[in-house]
Amino acid sequence: MGFLDDLKKEARPVAALALNAAAQAFKLRPEFIRRQPAKRQAEWMRKALGRNVAAALAEELLATYFLEHQKPLLIELLDGFGIAHEDGELQAPNPECPPDAKLHEVVETFRKGEHPQRRELLLRAFAAQSGVDWPPLEKLLSVESPPA
Repeated sequence: MGFLDDLKKEARPVAALALNAAAQAFKLRPEFIRRQPAKRQAEWMRKALGRNVAAALAEELLATYFLEHQKPLLIELLDGFGIAHEDGELQAPNPECPPDAKLHEVVETFRKGEHPQRRELLLRAFAAQSGVDWPPLEKLLSVESPPA
């Protein structure tokens, strides 16, 4: 529920998009979902965006959220990886994965900053982007647990 709460506070248009996607996925009217308790809304959003058919929408929603509402965090991660970008937007598609040692170092350092849940979400969203093919990062994120 925390991510949806953050969206509603910081990125209302993105939250509306996510809830509309959930309504569409479950063939419900958006107004019906908006009238539900926040916990139920979050469940529907998570289930809808977790479906394979919604992967592109989920990718776009997360990219928009981080680019428009968490840009300093995004820039910190991109700079850490040494990825060329202009104000958070990648300058070239499919950036090259850093060597394993640097990858581990950047992930470990990045996770230690403020807002660990947002940082973990960004790491996982970055790894899941269709324009990022970094199997070592995916493996690292699947093996390592985030800090408590």
